[in-house]
Amino acid sequence: MSSIRKLNKEIVMYYYRSLRPLAALTFDLDDTLYDNHPVIRKTEQKAVAFLQKYHPRLINFQVADLYRLRRKLRKKEPEIYHDVTRWRWRAIHLALSQHGLCNTASTIGANHTMQHFALWRSQIEVPSETHTTLAALRERYPLAAITNGNADISLCGLADYFQFVLRAGLDGRAKPYQDMYQLASQRLGVVAGKILHVGDNLNTDIAGALHSGFQACWINEDHRCFIQTVQPHLLPHIVIPRLESLVTLL
Repeated sequence: MSSIRKLNKEIVMYYYRSLRPLAALTFDLDDTLYDNHPVIRKTEQKAVAFLQKYHPRLINFQVADLYRLRRKLRKKEPEIYHDVTRWRWRAIHLALSQHGLCNTASTIGANHTMQHFALWRSQIEVPSETHTTLAALRERYPLAAITNGNADISLCGLADYFQFVLRAGLDGRAKPYQDMYQLASQRLGVVAGKILHVGDNLNTDIAGALHSGFQACWINEDHRCFIQTVQPHLLPHIVIPRLESLVTLL
């Protein structure tokens, strides 16, 4: 049975475990601090449009074809997903090589396409509430980001809130593996039990945080029912419907 702290009609915090004293917070990025779905859709469309113009043999290449190649790569190399940027690059390289380009030309084309991808990937619309919440939390706690994605937060105005950003691939295996959580604890100089990780995904953010000894906060914007299906040892410490609820920790 959870305890509930009602702040107003819109902000509610549900407690499923006792929240211990905090010394730092870590955050997921995509779909936690902003809606990532429209960004990815647009970015993939722009990348494919670039490919279509890059070489005449790819004029009919589609986003679905790119996903098909990504699935093919992961089936062959199951661990490739830990570095999403490299995974995308490999899929583009494969598309180019399958359409008759040599290895060198495919490498050049994949590099150009990923540069174009990066231009659009970080054109993120960050809600004003995210800025307000992070600015307030930063005044009391050191903050860090832990992401499986590849957004450049310096391009969307979020970099100043965080002491550092850890990225899957560059800084360890993807969540829910413990690599980045352990590294975050080391770099923050804070023991895991005094860090609260905030994320939108039960299977990556919450599972990874709890397995790493962190406390966990799940953002459940869709008010999904989970208490009867989630394993008891994976219950988050707190559940909130929106990021702004975190100001109650101040």
